[in-house]
Amino acid sequence: MFGQAVIFGPDDTPWEGGTFKLLLEFSEDYPNKPPSVRFLTRMFHPNIYNNGQICLDILQNQWSPIYDICAILTSIQSLLCDPNPASPANSEASRLYQENRREYNRRVREVVEQSWVDE
Repeated sequence: MFGQAVIFGPDDTPWEGGTFKLLLEFSEDYPNKPPSVRFLTRMFHPNIYNNGQICLDILQNQWSPIYDICAILTSIQSLLCDPNPASPANSEASRLYQENRREYNRRVREVVEQSWVDE
């Protein structure tokens, strides 16, 4: 089963104003196994692969059936502002996040502006 969701970039962050679409795919094993979640919107983030797949512990080895869709989306929204550079899915974004935050934030704002065009 497939579903789509939208998360908004948190206020007072470089992600503010962004509208980001996600595709959620639920297997027959849900809720015992996590859904597959990926961004449909193009992203630039240390923990998001170029294909939109998300590197997030609760979607992999830290999954629990108590997590509902709201908890998943809240965790993804939190990840936007609080990446884990130790687990990079996008090495360029990870490097900029650690070494050149100004350029990283500029690239994030480009993604936010692009998210309006993709509507």
